[in-house]
Amino acid sequence: MLRAVYVDLDGTLLGPRGSLFRASDGGFSMEGARVLQACHRADVEVVIYTGRGERGVDELMRLLGQRSYIFELGCGIVIDGEHEWLTGDLVPSEERGTIFEQIEDTGAPQLLLDTFPGRLEYHTPWSVGREVSHVFRGHVHADEASAVLEDAGLGWLRLVDNGVISGHGDTSPGPGWTIDVERVHCYHLIPGPASKARGVARHMQNRGYRPEECIACGDSREDMEAAQVVSTFWLMANAIDQDPTLTADIGRYGNVRVTSAGHGAGVYEAVMTTLAELRA
Repeated sequence: MLRAVYVDLDGTLLGPRGSLFRASDGGFSMEGARVLQACHRADVEVVIYTGRGERGVDELMRLLGQRSYIFELGCGIVIDGEHEWLTGDLVPSEERGTIFEQIEDTGAPQLLLDTFPGRLEYHTPWSVGREVSHVFRGHVHADEASAVLEDAGLGWLRLVDNGVISGHGDTSPGPGWTIDVERVHCYHLIPGPASKARGVARHMQNRGYRPEECIACGDSREDMEAAQVVSTFWLMANAIDQDPTLTADIGRYGNVRVTSAGHGAGVYEAVMTTLAELRA
């Protein structure tokens, strides 16, 4: 029995420019909506897990008719209206401010910007108004960033690669960008305990779902870590097109499958294939 589908938004359920009704080629598509319809008919819960902030996701969840979601790369989770932080000792408070402000006060964001000039910058305007993560764009290696943070005594933070930026038609820097890299990724600086996989596991625990009853769909390395806690992780075809290096990460898990279609059509393929195989 399939009981839950954990699905990323940008680059996965949503097509180009963040539209539910756009296919990978930019044409009109109903596949994203059909995912929700098929899951509703099969009594399968759809749970969004995304890097987006809570405010924007909360409004979108009402439009999609969903009850639970994981936001800011697993830093927080909302289940039937109940909010929970998954950021360890770092939580918002009147004295210390938001988690975003607490991270800023450590100097870690500026340290990374100073260490990787021309390779990292704030991902404006989406980096503004965050509650937890500092969001950057550019191209740096995770191990390099980890070493910088560790040497500064900030190893309890981590810079997470949330995939290639392609929501605005291409993967190259746009007007006003100062970075000088060929392939632009989106990165989130978050507390070490938080991850999308942990958010998925927490939701499963709350609902009483077993790994064999759940699948996840996504387009980034961070999404793929959910393979550790579900039966199958489905990597979108568009993710490989945008970042071929992702194929090297597939071998780390024994339960990753790549869809033949991209975006909403890829999620629809994952859901319908899983349902058909379970029936068989």
